[in-house]
Amino acid sequence: MVEAKAAWKAIVARALAAYIAEKGAPVEAPAASAVVLERPPKPELGDFGFPMFPYAKLLRAAPPAVAAALAALIAKDPEAAGLGEAKAEGPYLNVRLARAPETARILSAVAKPGWGASSGQAGHKVLVEFSSPNTNKPLHLGHLRNNALGESLSRILLAAGAEVRKVNHLNDRGINICKSMLAYLRYGEGKTPADEGLKGDHFVGKYYVLYNKLKAEDPNAEADAQELVRRWEAGDPEIRALQEKMNAWTFEGVKATYARTGVSFDAYDFETETYEQGRAEVLKGLERGVFFKEEDGSVQIDLEDVGLDKKVLLRKDGTSIYITQDIGTAIHRHEGWPYDRVVYVVGNEQVYHFKVLFEVLKRLGFDWANDLHHLSYGMVNLPTGRMKTREGTIVDADDLVDAVAELAAKEIEAKGREESAGAVKDIAGKIALGSLHYFLLHVAPVKDILYDPAESLSFTGDTGPYIQYMGARASSILRKHAAGEGNAVKGRADPALLAGEADWELLKLVAALPECVDQAAAAMEPSVMAGYAHDLAAGFSAWYRDNPVLNCPDPNLAASRLELVKAVKAGLEKAAGLVCIPFLETM
Repeated sequence: MVEAKAAWKAIVARALAAYIAEKGAPVEAPAASAVVLERPPKPELGDFGFPMFPYAKLLRAAPPAVAAALAALIAKDPEAAGLGEAKAEGPYLNVRLARAPETARILSAVAKPGWGASSGQAGHKVLVEFSSPNTNKPLHLGHLRNNALGESLSRILLAAGAEVRKVNHLNDRGINICKSMLAYLRYGEGKTPADEGLKGDHFVGKYYVLYNKLKAEDPNAEADAQELVRRWEAGDPEIRALQEKMNAWTFEGVKATYARTGVSFDAYDFETETYEQGRAEVLKGLERGVFFKEEDGSVQIDLEDVGLDKKVLLRKDGTSIYITQDIGTAIHRHEGWPYDRVVYVVGNEQVYHFKVLFEVLKRLGFDWANDLHHLSYGMVNLPTGRMKTREGTIVDADDLVDAVAELAAKEIEAKGREESAGAVKDIAGKIALGSLHYFLLHVAPVKDILYDPAESLSFTGDTGPYIQYMGARASSILRKHAAGEGNAVKGRADPALLAGEADWELLKLVAALPECVDQAAAAMEPSVMAGYAHDLAAGFSAWYRDNPVLNCPDPNLAASRLELVKAVKAGLEKAAGLVCIPFLETM
């Protein structure tokens, strides 16, 4: 209803200008874009509401009096006559749209290619960094939340008109990588993932866990791992070759998990490619006096004046740390793709890290550092407790998706569906992703989540499978009609026949999608879109219960309702896609 809202804001702005002129008030009439429009708390109050409080204060008149005066002026406006009715109700000017023409406009708009997109972020270049795993273990449950947030936000920003670049910054060097390498050197015996029938990331992750055994057996293990870091940075060919081999194993396995879960990237950054630039930038900053050298030889910055602490940027032995690499990466990216904004999707344990990073980049003189954003998110726990990594009890992403898919397959079989084993597996896998992604996205990122796989798979309530089920139901209606079933094949659609309150409320839900896209993009909040998808599914369920389509005795009304079902399906499919929920035609 973007067009209707814009038209009515212009009508109200004209009425205000006329009222101000009549009163001879020494105030300037507001522009249409500045007119405040709200949604009334109850549908019976109207479709839009314009509060009169801000104008009453300027005009030194009671809000109800201003509302009444504007209603009288709008009644004489020829443009308003064809769009609806404005009525003064207390301090509000409430608008009831002319339903038949608005219904026709909504259904026509939904049928056009590209409907559902908006332009709120047009002209913006946004780089979204997400996932960013270490190349020494498989993805886990926390990565699944990270991936869902990054992928969904990227899709939403793209739908809002932004130019988006999805980047995965892989941590393929450093102490944790070298711990896996050291354990492999001690216990690996030259084996490969193929030798043990494991995905590459699972194979390498096994040695990250085995490092704890090594550490318990060898008091020099920590020092030996640090020595591997030093040798790698010194260019030792043997250590470099081992790192590249083990990283390749992990990367191959992780990419398979991305493909399975519907996550993709436009580019992969590797720390091994950017850490040297970070060190060079730190040394430049040292020469310019932005940083200082401590007595132990480490390079640091003092940020106490902005409520932060001193921060080491280069160790005393000259080796870099994570923030050194992040400095180089940010600069390297902007040189290759000058962005307007960067969104780092990283857990809330790194809030301090990003505050320091952004401040360091500002002090190095990069103006674009003011447009860096940390999308922080909370922990994901299971009912059995918090997941752990180093003790070897990691909640592996692949295993979790397998487990949820198995539960989904049992739900399908319990419903008596006669599908081939392959079809059940395919549908169950998509239901698993729908349940998982919706659960991870339907709450604000800052909140911790207790993920219950069984609860997330419910086909009713606030779940992903419920949205998928409603989409499949709409698809089924359309499929049966295409096969010649029902009375709609004998009728002709007429938007004016969709005159019931339930019809109108469902139409308004469908029409709200582009505005919801804008809202979610501006707030960088996928939960807004997840909420919209659920509301549309629930609205359709309630409407369909009382409004038969194929069995409607009036062929013209049946054909009209069928058009509304098409619009609902289009809205559900687009909204589900924006929150990484696979749309199902059958279920």
